[in-house]
Amino acid sequence: MSDEPQPQQPTEGWAPGEPPGDAKKPKRPKRTGWRRLIPTWRMVLGTFVLGVLLLVGLFYLGYSTVKIPPANALATKQSNVYLYADGTEIARDGEINRENVDLSQISKDAQHAVLAAEDRNFYSESAVDPKAMLRAGWNTATGKGKQSGSTITQQYVKNYYLAQEQTVTRKVKEFFIAIKLDREKSKDEILEGYLNTSYFGRNTYSIQSAAKAYYGIDAAELTAAQGAYLAALVNAPSEYDVIAHPENKKAAEARWNYVLDGMVTKGWLSESERQGMKFPTPKETSGADTGMSGQRGYLVNAIKDYLKDNKIVTSEDLEAGGYRITTTIQKKKQDAFVDAVNDQLMDKLDKKNRKVDTYVRAGGAAVEPKTGKVLAMYGGIDYIKQYTNNATRQDFQVGSTFKPFVFTSAVENDSTTQDGRTITPNTIYDGTNRRPVQGWSGGTYAPENEDYVNYGNITVRQATDKSVNSVYAQMAVDVGPAKVKQTAIDLGLPTDTPDLHPYPSIALGTATASVLDMAEAYATLANHGKHGTYTIIEKVTKDGQSVDLPKRKTTQAVSREAADTTTAVLQSVVNNGTATAALAAGRPAAGKTGTAEEDQAAWFAGYTPDLATVVAVMGQDPETAAHKSLKGAMGLARINGGGAPTEIWAQFIKEALKGTTAHDFDLDVQPGSADTGIPSSPSSPSPGTGGSPTPGGQGDQGQTQGQTQGQTSSGTTDGGSTTSGTGTTDGGTTDGNTSSGTTDGNTSTGTADGGTGDAGTSTGTGDAGTSTGTGDAGTPGSGSQGTTTGTGTQLTTRRELD
Repeated sequence: MSDEPQPQQPTEGWAPGEPPGDAKKPKRPKRTGWRRLIPTWRMVLGTFVLGVLLLVGLFYLGYSTVKIPPANALATKQSNVYLYADGTEIARDGEINRENVDLSQISKDAQHAVLAAEDRNFYSESAVDPKAMLRAGWNTATGKGKQSGSTITQQYVKNYYLAQEQTVTRKVKEFFIAIKLDREKSKDEILEGYLNTSYFGRNTYSIQSAAKAYYGIDAAELTAAQGAYLAALVNAPSEYDVIAHPENKKAAEARWNYVLDGMVTKGWLSESERQGMKFPTPKETSGADTGMSGQRGYLVNAIKDYLKDNKIVTSEDLEAGGYRITTTIQKKKQDAFVDAVNDQLMDKLDKKNRKVDTYVRAGGAAVEPKTGKVLAMYGGIDYIKQYTNNATRQDFQVGSTFKPFVFTSAVENDSTTQDGRTITPNTIYDGTNRRPVQGWSGGTYAPENEDYVNYGNITVRQATDKSVNSVYAQMAVDVGPAKVKQTAIDLGLPTDTPDLHPYPSIALGTATASVLDMAEAYATLANHGKHGTYTIIEKVTKDGQSVDLPKRKTTQAVSREAADTTTAVLQSVVNNGTATAALAAGRPAAGKTGTAEEDQAAWFAGYTPDLATVVAVMGQDPETAAHKSLKGAMGLARINGGGAPTEIWAQFIKEALKGTTAHDFDLDVQPGSADTGIPSSPSSPSPGTGGSPTPGGQGDQGQTQGQTQGQTSSGTTDGGSTTSGTGTTDGGTTDGNTSSGTTDGNTSTGTADGGTGDAGTSTGTGDAGTSTGTGDAGTPGSGSQGTTTGTGTQLTTRRELD
């Protein structure tokens, strides 16, 4: 065998031209089916890298091209112009109430409060917060509420450098300008600028002007509690003003608590200080004039609220300005309203010598029934002295002006009494003071009549004339409190009216609807049950282009029969009841007076066929904003609905409709509801003592319990009328009674016996409630001639109920 190396034998599968030691690699199988849809890791990585490069490029492009503009937001701000229906100007809101101060002139508590409310990590984080922006965008897109997600720096950029419109372009600019600004200015400079440009409501555009408008102090004096409230306002300036919108106080307090809790969390406020804080109710006055004195400010704010509530124009759009808004307010009627309030109320006050006179304020609204147009609105004595619009506030009880809604609901629902009698104006009810309501399962409820007067058996018409609480509480149960509530809503009260609850007390007017709400509801009655939401706007334009307004929808809220029958009953209130002062208007009129608990408000809601108008006189402390009783105001023992409110109404209506044809009501009333000739009031209602029903057998005082069920009468009720029939008195039965005089008068002279007698005679005039009777206090028995054995005289002082 040779020592030379021998050639290797080829291995299995070896071919010439291939390395003998390497096996051929198998090809990667092709992706088939659904696997082709899944990107490979190379594709994912490549896309991510490209995306990052694209974002970096776009960021660089945006950062390079977007420059910090000059402060032009205020320079380009336009006025909104508000016009009367005839085109004359009410006001323009272009004037800005701003007072710039250094950051050192703003209390640390106020600074920290704003940071706690808007951007708690302002000093430690960057100018933008991408997470917050994404979260806000997601919440807005998913319907969880519109949120900005902006830092204080971004908000300052929007306020100072940019416009208010909500566009993608503006948000992009805001993003880049905020980043640049954060590099060029210190945090203190940005915070100072933010506090000097933010809107706090009451037409204030800086924290210094806000501190003066809300608390009458400089920003340097703001406490933590006050600063927290102003900080809360930034989130919703109009809604969180608890003086202008007392119905939103709970929401404002919740936001205030959120701010204080944030201050504690960040260590800016101790827990002990936090626990002892009380909500700092702001002052009533609005601060600077800025062209909004007199009625102008009230009207402008009501117009703005209407535009925003009806989604015609947003708050941001209004702040940007440039709108020309023609209202339905008629200048002649507006001026007439101011004159009427001054003549019948304000000029009669003595604020120097009667403290209670400083509490007096008034609100009013007039609505055209057929169109729903608000033709006049009285908000207060002066917008810069009393900021709250008394025509739109919802925090005073409406009192007995609610009672007509109960009766309307009774007719609408064909309701019956507990013993099955259909409720009509002539249905007899028991008007006894503190009579327990029957048929109510929610516990004993026995409302007092005003001044504890017992009326005994009384018709619905009479009970309306005299505003008898015991009758109407029972009627509310007979109808069903839930049905009564729904009727009130159908007529025009907002569904969320405070304290509008389905209980028997609903009949007494515990709800706190606004004057404007009540005017809308009464306009529905005047319009034969047809309801259309009120409108205060005739036309809106921006840059010469019309802005779409919502179409007014009219529905038959209640039947014409229900509305017209109520109108007929309310005519009696004007002609015979508590609202006779309305006759001075010289027009056919219907209406109802009302008084809130503790005499804190007095109302008159009335209408002619052409105009529905509501007037309220309210009591409020100008310093604390607390509700106050009106007892003693104007030097009177009490102010009731039949006094100043009705007198204001009468003067306004007379002047507002001057020169127009007076129209009678065209009524289609409920069958059986016509006036049957029953006197408009019981012949002698008795004042109860301690709220207890007056017992029978008081012949020595000449009192009668009131008319009895089933009493018959003939003839008319006024001015020397003669009635004959048989009626029951406290002491027995008299026959052939003859009475003459006015039925409203509670002065009576009569002969009555302790037993059964004949030829009793009574005469009376006046309404002072003086009763003179002849008779004895004997036990009921029998007698032939009704001989009297004693004489007694009683003087009762009783104010007409409202």
